[in-house]
Amino acid sequence: MSDAPLLSVNNIEVIYDHVILVLKGVSLTVPEGGIVALLGANGAGKTTTLRAVSGTVRRSGSIRLAGEPLRGGPESAARAGVAHVPEGRGTFTELTVVENLRLGAYTRRGSAAAELERVGEWFPWVLERGGQQAGTLSGGEQQMLALGRARLTRPRLILLDEPSLGLAPLVVQDIFAIIARINREQGVAMLLV
Repeated sequence: MSDAPLLSVNNIEVIYDHVILVLKGVSLTVPEGGIVALLGANGAGKTTTLRAVSGTVRRSGSIRLAGEPLRGGPESAARAGVAHVPEGRGTFTELTVVENLRLGAYTRRGSAAAELERVGEWFPWVLERGGQQAGTLSGGEQQMLALGRARLTRPRLILLDEPSLGLAPLVVQDIFAIIARINREQGVAMLLV
C-alpha cells in the first residue's frame, strides 16, 4: 500500500437549496489501497461528504482521484473508478439479483463473467438465487448484493455509507470480512461511514 493519496478532498463545501450550508471546509485523503473511516454524529455531513465525492450533490472545493480532478456527476465518478454503496443499500428491488449485478458493469467494456464468478465465490447464494427479485432478500443479503454490484464496476475506490446499519451482528462480521478481502486481495481503497 502506497502512502500517496488515491483520493484527495480539499476544502469542499455543499449548500442545499441555495441556503443551507451542510459542509464547510472538509478535507481528507484516502491512500492508495487504504481503508479510511469517516466518523461523526448524526447530521454531521458524513453522507453528504460521500455524495460530494461520488458526484451526486453539487459542491465547491477540490476532489481528486489519483491526482485527476473529479468533475461532473455520478456517471463521471463511476467511469473514473469510484463506486458508491449508499445507506439503505440502493438495490433495485424489482430487478433480479443477476440484473442488479449486471448494472454494476454498465461502465465497463468487455465481459463481466469473471467478476460475476468472483462475486459468486464471496456470496454463493447469489448464483443460486440469481433469478430472485432483490426486494425479497434480507437486509444483509441486499447489502452483500450492493457490495458485489459495486465491485463489478472495477473501482479504485468504494464509498460505503453505514454498511452495517440495521444488520445482525453475524451478518455485520460477514460484510466486514468481505470488505477486508476486497481491500486485501484487490487493493481497492475504501472510504466508509
